[in-house]
Amino acid sequence: MTSEEEYAHAADYNSAPLSPPKPGFKVSVQHLNSWFFEKKALKDINLDVRDNTVTALIGPSGCGKTTLIRSLNRMNEMTLGARVEGKVYLDGTDIYARGTDPVLIKRRIGMVFQKPNPFPTMTIYDNVAAGLKLNGIKDKKLLNEIVEESLKGAALWDEVKSELGKPGISLSGGQQQRLCIARALAMQPEVLLMDEPTSALDPIASSKIEELIHELKRDLTIIIVTHNMQQAARVSDYTAFMYLGELIEYANTKQIFENPDKELTERYISGKFG
Repeated sequence: MTSEEEYAHAADYNSAPLSPPKPGFKVSVQHLNSWFFEKKALKDINLDVRDNTVTALIGPSGCGKTTLIRSLNRMNEMTLGARVEGKVYLDGTDIYARGTDPVLIKRRIGMVFQKPNPFPTMTIYDNVAAGLKLNGIKDKKLLNEIVEESLKGAALWDEVKSELGKPGISLSGGQQQRLCIARALAMQPEVLLMDEPTSALDPIASSKIEELIHELKRDLTIIIVTHNMQQAARVSDYTAFMYLGELIEYANTKQIFENPDKELTERYISGKFG
């Protein structure tokens, strides 16, 4: 049986009726659909994410992983031709409800991208403080405190505390990614979305980011897109396997990697396609 046939015969994970978010879940996605112009990218996604956990999204390129996480903080609205239908709840509040402020949502749900993207003309300090200043924080003492705590939270403070006036782009690739994490942390988010945050990094820098993820989940709920099966197994508590825009299987990571319910999941995990 081909992967497409297996997919067509997979039990429909996304059959849950629309209902209030369950207690204990930070993010609840219900019947989420997404289009880019006429192309449907997400098909009736349902996903409940527990607080203070790491959830990995895995699946072949083009299966909708990045579209999904960009939909979780309304970032897809910035893309020409993008359209979203369905519900995304953050602590029981629908982030797509009329009157909900997208800027506030982006503060509560931060994002780190695949390629480190520090602001090229800004110092290390100003990279972290930029969002705070845009939100009207002018108190120098408060800014200093938040910058220091954010850099510590990103495990970068000890490496840069004497170089805060240097350009952010002067740092190594791994340090730049941790700087971007510090920039996100400065806004004190409740959820952190990470889109393949180590794909452009060497193994040592990747290991530091993975260690950092373990530390951050004490205070944050983290959702990470990764193509690295070993990384997903190492860092995540739960794993969601996506294929052709649908969520095929979602369970604790040990089950997904050792005893998946769906044959399609097993074939992808074992490298038989993808």
